[in-house]
Parts: sequence; structure tokens; C-alpha cells
Amino acid sequence: MRPRLLVIAGPSKDSTLPLPDGEATIGRDPTNVVPLVDPSVSRKHCLLRREDDRFQIKDLESRNGTLVNGEPVKEQWLRHGDEIATGDSVFLFLLEEDERVAAVSRVEFDESQPTTDTKVLHPREVVYLQPDRLLRELPATSQVARNLGALLKISRVVHAIRDLEELQAQLLDLIFEVVPAGRGAILLTEGAGQEFNCMYARTRHVGQPQLVRVSRTVARQVMKENVAILGVDVPASRPLRDVESLVASEVRSLLCVPLSVFQRMIGCIYLDSTNSINRFQEDHLQLMAAVAGISAIALDNARRQQWLEQENQRLTMEVRQDQSLVGEGGRMKEIFQFLARVAPTDSTVLIEGESGTGKELAAKALHRNGARANRPFVAINCAAIPETLLESELFGHERGAFTGAATQKKGRLEMADGGVVFLDEIGELAPQLQVKLLRVLQEREFERIGGTHSIKLDIRLIAATNRDLAEAARKGEFRQDLYYRLAVVKLTMPPLRERRDDIPMLTRHFVQKHAKRCKVKAKPVSREAMAALVNYDWPGNVRELENAIERALVLGSSDSILLEDLPESVVDQSSPEESHEGKYHAQVKQLKKQLIQDAVEQTGGNYVDAAAVLGLNVNYLHRLIKNLGIKEALVQALRGRGKMTGGAA
Repeated sequence: MRPRLLVIAGPSKDSTLPLPDGEATIGRDPTNVVPLVDPSVSRKHCLLRREDDRFQIKDLESRNGTLVNGEPVKEQWLRHGDEIATGDSVFLFLLEEDERVAAVSRVEFDESQPTTDTKVLHPREVVYLQPDRLLRELPATSQVARNLGALLKISRVVHAIRDLEELQAQLLDLIFEVVPAGRGAILLTEGAGQEFNCMYARTRHVGQPQLVRVSRTVARQVMKENVAILGVDVPASRPLRDVESLVASEVRSLLCVPLSVFQRMIGCIYLDSTNSINRFQEDHLQLMAAVAGISAIALDNARRQQWLEQENQRLTMEVRQDQSLVGEGGRMKEIFQFLARVAPTDSTVLIEGESGTGKELAAKALHRNGARANRPFVAINCAAIPETLLESELFGHERGAFTGAATQKKGRLEMADGGVVFLDEIGELAPQLQVKLLRVLQEREFERIGGTHSIKLDIRLIAATNRDLAEAARKGEFRQDLYYRLAVVKLTMPPLRERRDDIPMLTRHFVQKHAKRCKVKAKPVSREAMAALVNYDWPGNVRELENAIERALVLGSSDSILLEDLPESVVDQSSPEESHEGKYHAQVKQLKKQLIQDAVEQTGGNYVDAAAVLGLNVNYLHRLIKNLGIKEALVQALRGRGKMTGGAA
């Protein structure tokens, strides 16, 4: 017995996960035995428990539930072959060595010309898509009646599946039930005349993969002319009977029908048969043309759904990278541990810290990893909205509540119902609004301005401030009862000067971020520039560092970020002693000084001409002179030699 999970859908598709003895948890958290990079999965989604040779699955109160063979379960014993679904990830639970998984065959095109023994069918000639004609030709025992039953079954199935691969597998299985085909392929393209970019092939017998050889000429003709083609007797066809691969496969019949959506070709369905007795007939051609008409829109929608899910996942990861806290030092590890413990709860959190330390990013991390991750996150800056408007923004108003209130308006709190409200700069909240907010925290209800009835509210509140609220409450500048309601759980974000070991990582992160956003090449940071960044106190914290890196990327003229590219405040605080520059860098700096001095003396103190001699921008030359600290020395040297001119800067 080799217990394992085969991932058949989701971000980890096609991987196999062995199951250990004892218990194994599945979820988004990296600490799980089976961690999943899947935003639709809860942090601790479900539990697999082994008892002797049996396995039991238990749902851990996950957000989207746990399904076994399509049915939601709380606890259930598993059998070999059971399908487990957690969010967008689907597993096959396997115990035995013979997995009996349906094998997918390869597609290979044959360049031969199509058989002359063919019939071409135009869409207007498809019997099953003409209801009036069907009514005239429909005896109860006719083949038409049986085919209509098959079409109804196929229609019900294909429009109930959204996963592209599962849809293609189910569709071919249903086709095998009504058409004597041994092998089949569904070929999809983005447009007529283009190469097929999605190919799925199967054989009638599960577990027996073969090479499904498709005639490229036939497929292209079907796509180009929007016609269905039937090759009744391949061995009797002069162009095809000499093709070694078809002879070796003993192919007797070929059938290919187009897939079109709103006059747009999206692909074709190809079938072949090796049965010399039950060959494809015109009735099979009619039936498959109708099947293609029914299933084309379902296949197109499933493909678009797949693309949208992949694109959404990619964009979500990009947003998370832009909105994630960055750091690996001791202080940040403590922050990450705190967030991991508090996020799953609904406790009110007060985040304190200086401006620019990442308080809103911490709030978003709490929301993203909590039970309300799929609900709204509404951020309100209490200091950015005028006091006269803030009450209406928070609580909303009824029509006619005041002059200009022509319609009813929902407030931000009401819009966030079920989700998270982030109140930034909570220390700036006016006293009368503090009273109303206290009621929201105590009773989870409020009234709109001008309203006469209470509105129930289900939110999690996260507040942030750069003030010392405890001290403000003691001085009477902030309501003590509100402070205690807000400070159920407190988090203090450290200033950047207290986590200097994170500055190199943050710098590289901002270089990559802004190089992409500003459409410039990412640059390495020179040793001197990095030393200056680490030594600077950063009163504006991470926000100031990000602005400095963006400025250096945009304004820098060399292939790396140099000391001269940084803001003057950063450069001025960096001293040679702090930079610990070695012999090589000291010699480079001395050479720069000498080159500049020679150019300035050569041009008689004219900095514009000196910059031209050096091949530099004149503004950059001024910055170099200032950062190298040689301006006074240049002036003295020129005066001593009597070369100072009126054109000197």
C-alpha cells in the first residue's frame, strides 16, 4: 500500500504528494504537511488521519468546504480512487499501485491529402439543428430519436462542467458511447488558419494510451471551409491507403467536424475507427456535426475560464508582492509571527508606529490571511477627510438629512459589512465621532445621519495611529473607553532605523518594483550607495526609502545606482568612516577628484566646458563636486593660479 494524493486540478496539477503515517493537514499555510499555493484554500483546510490501513478526511471548518466525489463532507472514510476537492485544487486519493487513471494520448499530424471518398456537410444541411425537419421525420423507433436522446444527454453534461480538461474528457467519453470511434481528439485554436494551441486526445479503452494521428490537411480544410468531413473507407482511398502509419494503425474511417462560436472558428473534433464492420456512416457525420454545435460554446467558455483563472492568479500574486511586508531581520520575524497568530481571529487590532513604517500593509496582511479574506477591505484615513464630511463618509446619511443630501448614501462602514474596516490615523478622530465609533465596537450597530433605526453591522476593525494613544487617553485628548476597545490587541511597527539589516532587501525590492513601473532597467546598487542607505536614519521610514530608490532609478545616468544618485540628505549623513571604504574605492574616489580638478583648470573654471570635457551633464558634475567635497579646493586652486573667469559657476 502506497497512500498518496495525485493532484488533477489546481496550481500544483500533475504532482503526486505522498501521505505520511499518522495525521496530515492540507492548507495554504506553509506549516501544513501538504501546503498548497492556492488562494481559494483555507490556511488549515482539512485533515487526513490514518488508522491502520484506512484513511479518514475531516474538514477543519474551511471557508469553501471539503468535497469528496462532489459532495461536501465534515468527516468521511476514504476509498481508493476517491476525488477530493479543496477550493480550486482537486486530488485523487490513491492506495493501490494500479491507479487506473485515464491516459491522455499524443497527437501527431499526417500531411497526406484527404481521401476522395468523402462527403462534405455544410451547417445548413445538419438535420439535428433543424427542428421543423425533425418533426416531419421522427418515428418513435427511428435512429433520429435515439440520436436526439444522446444529444440531450451531451448537452446536459457539457454545460455543467467548467474545467477544460474534464470537459474534453467527458465529451469524448460521451461521443464514444454513440459513435464507433476507437480514438478521438479535440483540437482548439485562437482563430481560423492558426496553429492548434490546445490538443486533447483519448482512446476508447481507458489506460491504453496510443498515438492519435490526425491528418493536418483534413483538419485545416475543416477549419478553413467550416465543413464537416467523413472518410468512409480509408483503405480504399488512393491518397491514404499508402500511408504507412494509417496502415499500421489499421484505420478504416475518419471523421472531422468544425467547432465554431458566433461565426468564429475555435477548433475541430477528430475521430477515427479501426473497426472494419461498423464504419462511420453519414448518420454519424450528422450526429457529430450537431454535437460540435452543442459543445463549441461550452469548450470556448471553459478555455476562457481557464485563462481568466490563471490571469487572476498571476495578478493576485503581483498585487500581493506589491502589498506585502518585506524583511527577514529579527524585528520583522516577530511581526510575521504576530500576524500569523492574530489574523485568523476577529479581534480588534490597534497598530502603532511612525509614519511610513507599513501599518496599512500590516492591516492588509491581517485581512488577507483571515477568515474575511474574500470580503471587502475598506481603508479610511481619518486625517485626510475634513471633519465636516467624515461622519457622512463613515456612517452615511438619509435623504434630506441636511442641505445637499438629495439621496440616501451608504457609509464606508456599511459598505464593508462582512469584511474589514481599516481606520488610519485614528488619533485624529473628532470627539463626537469617537462616541459613535464606540457604539459600533460595543453593539455592532449604528444609525445613518438623519436615520431613525439602527443598522446591524458585521465587521472586523483594525485601527492605526502614529500617536501614543495611551498617553493621549491619559491626558484626556482621546476617549479612554474607546482606546481600551481599540487596543484589544496591539502591534507596534518598528521604524526603519531599528531594522537596518532589512534595508538591502528592501532596496532590491524597490529597485525591481519601480524599474518595472517606470519602464527603466533595474540597476545594481554600488557599495558606497548601499553603505549610505544603511547608515541613514530614515525619518520617513520605508516610504522615504522607496521614494529615494525611485528617484535614483529615474535620474541616475550610469549602469548602477551610485552615491551621487541618492538624495542629498542621505549622502550628507554618510561619512567615509561610516562607509568603511577599502583601498580600491579610496583610489577611485581620488582619481575622480583629480580628473575633475584637471578639467576645471583646463577650462579656466568654466564648469559647463569642464562637464563637456569629461562627457558629463553639468548638473551631474556639480553633484559630484559637492559629494566629493572638493568645491572649496577647486576655488582656491583656481585663485592661486589666477585662472578664475567670469564664466565659472
